[in-house]
Amino acid sequence: MSLEIFGDRWSLLIIRDLMVRGLQTFKEFQESGEGIATNILSERLQRLEAARIITTEQDESDGRKIIYCLTEKGIDLAPVLLDLLIWGARHEPTAAPCAVIDNMEKNRTQVLAEAKRRWRERDHTPLLPPFLKTSSSRRHPLAKGFS
Repeated sequence: MSLEIFGDRWSLLIIRDLMVRGLQTFKEFQESGEGIATNILSERLQRLEAARIITTEQDESDGRKIIYCLTEKGIDLAPVLLDLLIWGARHEPTAAPCAVIDNMEKNRTQVLAEAKRRWRERDHTPLLPPFLKTSSSRRHPLAKGFS
């Protein structure tokens, strides 16, 4: 069942963006720079909601706007997502500075506690600062083949 829910990159990126980047609306996901088509985004959001990973609610300031939030089941993915972020930075080019990745790994317990606190308090402040995507994305020094 887990692979059916997360069998594509878009579902994990949506969860990452909710948890780490503080995104919460369709438009924010659309403009996040990942290049997801609107029909794919809509389908993945519906699939994650059906799996009870996310929930929706109306924006209090604009009743026409839908806000997406992680459920408890969704925030319980934080340890897995953190491990994937660290693993990805070690083995693939990333815009995340090496110091940020090292800090996340060394302070894993605190990072997870902060992610859970922000979820509990509905604090949508990004957990990590935005990184500039450049053509010269770097690999972590511990990555194989790093030059």
